[in-house]
Amino acid sequence: MKIVFLTRSLSYGGAERQLVTVARGLRERGHSVTVALFYSGGPLESELREAGIMIQPLDKRGRWDVIAFLIRFIRFIGRERPDVVYGYLSMPNIITQFVTLFFGRTRSVWGVRSSDKDMSCYDWLARISYRIECSLSRCADLVIVNSQAGFRHAVAHGFPEERMIVIPNGIDTERFRPDGRARKRLRREWGINESEHLVGLVGRLDPVKDHHTFLKASSQLAQEHNSLRFVCVGDGPADYRQSLIELSNELGLAGRLKWVASYDDMPTVYNALDILVSSSRSEGFPNVIGEAMSCGVPCVVTDVGDSAAIVGDAGEVITPQNSEELKAAIENSLRRINAGERQGIRIRQLITERFSISRLVSHTETALQQFH
Repeated sequence: MKIVFLTRSLSYGGAERQLVTVARGLRERGHSVTVALFYSGGPLESELREAGIMIQPLDKRGRWDVIAFLIRFIRFIGRERPDVVYGYLSMPNIITQFVTLFFGRTRSVWGVRSSDKDMSCYDWLARISYRIECSLSRCADLVIVNSQAGFRHAVAHGFPEERMIVIPNGIDTERFRPDGRARKRLRREWGINESEHLVGLVGRLDPVKDHHTFLKASSQLAQEHNSLRFVCVGDGPADYRQSLIELSNELGLAGRLKWVASYDDMPTVYNALDILVSSSRSEGFPNVIGEAMSCGVPCVVTDVGDSAAIVGDAGEVITPQNSEELKAAIENSLRRINAGERQGIRIRQLITERFSISRLVSHTETALQQFH
């Protein structure tokens, strides 16, 4: 089977990581796989090259480079004549549907990676794109959603239920695993003592991740618990990043909170944490929760997307945008840690049993083979 994936770029991110994982898995099973990129040069591209997967830069020159970009993509698909063009996220989905109109044999598959999306957090073009995506969704041959919450949300916004399936993300449990030596090494690098507890939020700097609530809860916790330290790992627009740093300083977190723009070795980051927080206002299937749990780290999550289903009864689930509730949930997790409860093995087992990479790749392969 000949498959072309289409996405904006391969920078660090949950959707991008899943695309790389699926592409490599399908390649290992003997399929011809190419990844076409709006913008090339992302750090995850090296993993595809190492796996022998072709990368096709489309050299988009900015938001308004549309016609020339489409012509380049149409020509590329005309040369390759794949069985499937698989879009990842909103704009690639729209482009996928448009381009496959020119090639009757090539099928369009869409990837939907979010749920309960609060479009007020995004600009006018993103809002228009989402409306177009909803309108065109009935033309797609197949829509693959990575969460039950995303499935329900998409159907409520006009997506065709009869052409949709749910395939949850896969977590690389061999890569994301408990590692005591890595934990000690990074905590030394960050200046965290073993007597201190480190609470972290891992995610891009985006309003939907709701760093504001995390910072407010962290400020309240810092006033009551001298042994607590905090870290935010992830990058984003410079002005938004600066506004968050200024807010954290106003809340008295200077010296207690560390900002890390990016870190190549994410398993080590998770192992350095005592608690992971996902304070998001919207999610689909948040990889960071599964990755942290695979490292044996307890999680405190908001009840959005499939977050609650992922943690099950092994974590704390709260309502979004509630700093008091978040503070209490972190304190509950700390009490269990201080009581010596050994949760790590069970937390990791929940991920290894339900969200393996082999299951993700097998289900994706089965779904795409109907077009071969």
